[in-house]
Amino acid sequence: MTQTGSGIAAVIAACVIWGLSPLYYRALDAVPPLEILAHRTFWSLVFFATLLGVQGRLGRLRAALSDRRSALIILAAALIISINWFLFIWAIHNARATEASLGYYIFPLVAVALGRIAFGERLDRLQIAAVALAVVAVSVLAVRQGALPWVSLVLATSFGIYGLLKKRLSVGAVTSVTGEVLLILPISAGYLLWLGLTGQGAFGADLGLALLLIGSGPVTALPLILFSHASQRVAYGTIGLLQYVNPTLQFLIATVIFREPFGTAQALAFGLIWAALALYSAALLRQERASKAASISVQNVT
Repeated sequence: MTQTGSGIAAVIAACVIWGLSPLYYRALDAVPPLEILAHRTFWSLVFFATLLGVQGRLGRLRAALSDRRSALIILAAALIISINWFLFIWAIHNARATEASLGYYIFPLVAVALGRIAFGERLDRLQIAAVALAVVAVSVLAVRQGALPWVSLVLATSFGIYGLLKKRLSVGAVTSVTGEVLLILPISAGYLLWLGLTGQGAFGADLGLALLLIGSGPVTALPLILFSHASQRVAYGTIGLLQYVNPTLQFLIATVIFREPFGTAQALAFGLIWAALALYSAALLRQERASKAASISVQNVT
């Protein structure tokens, strides 16, 4: 398999795992979301630390956390991604999986808007139109339902801010995520210890639940590793298009398997979002073609 083929396979595998994750967390419906989050953090750290240890890269983690600036960014990223993880689990447990899928659909558009605010990145006409359609879609849901789709907005915005923070780090994806779960370990481990001492914890009460809680670590870690592998081998535009596999699977699970309500307002909003993503994808492909053309031009000159 070629490098590109390997990268495409990796990003599809990562997005399929993410897309099917609602089924995994619905199987943990008997466990409170906060307890699941604590286990997810703890077992992710075990998995990542073991991986870095086997690869002999724990020194990179120590170096990243020794630098004050990097450590503060990693801590901020840890807090933001914890909010994102908790809200996603909460949404699955509270029949809001459709809203969660909408959040990951609009994430690329939120990321574009945040890039404009944070880095002054210029938006072309297609991107501006895409963001405008997303605003209209959110407005439709707000008017028809009498409230903002806050689950979608918080998921998309938190993941967008998380991405901005990660752009300011020079360390690798696996190293930075290991640092994130390590920094919030005292909170998660302390909470799990308290649950165990007071007899309220789900871990140990049922073997199946215990194995699922342990498995939340690899379920979190594996797609991140696959996505990191893909990002080094596949063009950004291609990754951007393939990422839609994730929310599409989540959407299908929410509507077909979980049978969550999907009325006129949701249909109109999702239609607008899909139209916005079509424009966004066209902009990505156009940028990728322009980048390739510029690269070829430079090679011909040299």
